[in-house]
Amino acid sequence: MKKTTIGGMALIEGIMMKGPKKISVVVRKPNGELYKEVKDLTIDDTSTFKRIPFIRGIFILFEQMVLGTKALMKSADIAMEDLPQEEKEKQKDFFDKLFEKKFFEKIGITDIAIYFSVILSMVLGVLLFFYIPTWSVEIFRKIEMSNFGKNMIEGIVRVIIFILYLMLASQMKEIKRVFEYHGAEHKTIFAYEHGCELKVENVKKFSTHHPRCGTSFLFIVIIVSIIVFTFSGWQSVWLRMIIRLLLLPVIVGVSYEIIRWAGRSESLFARIVSYPGLWFQNITTREPDEKQIEVAIEALKEVIPEDKSLDEW
Repeated sequence: MKKTTIGGMALIEGIMMKGPKKISVVVRKPNGELYKEVKDLTIDDTSTFKRIPFIRGIFILFEQMVLGTKALMKSADIAMEDLPQEEKEKQKDFFDKLFEKKFFEKIGITDIAIYFSVILSMVLGVLLFFYIPTWSVEIFRKIEMSNFGKNMIEGIVRVIIFILYLMLASQMKEIKRVFEYHGAEHKTIFAYEHGCELKVENVKKFSTHHPRCGTSFLFIVIIVSIIVFTFSGWQSVWLRMIIRLLLLPVIVGVSYEIIRWAGRSESLFARIVSYPGLWFQNITTREPDEKQIEVAIEALKEVIPEDKSLDEW
């Protein structure tokens, strides 16, 4: 089984695929036709900088978020083409609020909306998964309990928030379709890794769960944070918040190396480490239909490098 470096992201009625040299966006338009956009990557993943363990994860994560946000905004525009005007306005309002596009369009700097959305997402993520759990365990401040026990309770709260977040998101109509494309992305990459010809009937056989998924990465971040924070002691709430923020790059760097290793290893330990993240993909992936798989296949084909050595771990 080949272990590819190619990764993807589900979009609005489409999929983004990122290879060693190219990035593709393929979206199903309302009239059934496929919109396709392929670009060369401006940053080379094969550079020495991107190969430094525990450092690369921080920068790769930010880059992926920027590329993903750009693709998501593009797919939202394409997916609304040819829709009835009333439906188009309804969808446009939803995505304008999501990306704060109207504000940036008014001041003529729409590109900044992308970075604004990425930074806002990161801030909200830190607040939701780190600071809220930190504040919530203050009720145990006067209870006789070890620092380890308090940190474990905070970690449990963090996991509960993560589960609730995924479950609530999965109930949104727009997100359900995205999760189907998410499943199509995983299936297609699995087919490619197994050396199968990229045809719908071949892709359909594979699982919607993949160890290199972003859902698995987020779960690993949460677990690594529990371990790291446990050894950081138990200070006042404000000092804990500062320490957690300072340790976040370390957690992201370590988590990236774990997900990277788990994605290419066939060992029993790797399967054990991957299992919780794979289980959470029951929420974030759904079985796609044939048309969604077609989109994933077209997106993947565009980023497969001619030099196969570039597509190896």
